[in-house]
Amino acid sequence: MGKGALTILLLIISNSFMTMAWYGHLKFNTDKLLPKWGLLGFIIISWLIAFFEYCFQVPANRIGFKSFGGPFSLMQLKIIQEVITLVVFVLFSLLFFKTETFRMNHLIACVFLVLAVYFIFKP
Repeated sequence: MGKGALTILLLIISNSFMTMAWYGHLKFNTDKLLPKWGLLGFIIISWLIAFFEYCFQVPANRIGFKSFGGPFSLMQLKIIQEVITLVVFVLFSLLFFKTETFRMNHLIACVFLVLAVYFIFKP
């Protein structure tokens, strides 16, 4: 597997953990799951999940960054990460939050993100 593909794979894994840490707790009722801990309990759980995000995010950026022999500039890494974040978030929200819908304005926004990737890679 090349450095570019490995970087993207690690970013997908990282963003899966990040999305779970940031939004997964919204699926659970604080009073029933952690009645004594409340919001503090979910903050601690989210930080523990976010630890694994960093375990994949940091290597992804180091492997993918040109200064360390990777194929991507800093700007390219950031745009790739943002697009992956939004794709993972859309999939997460549609799978776990059945009340959320994917509308035409969301699709248009995704098209603009793809255009952002195109322009950031253009010399």
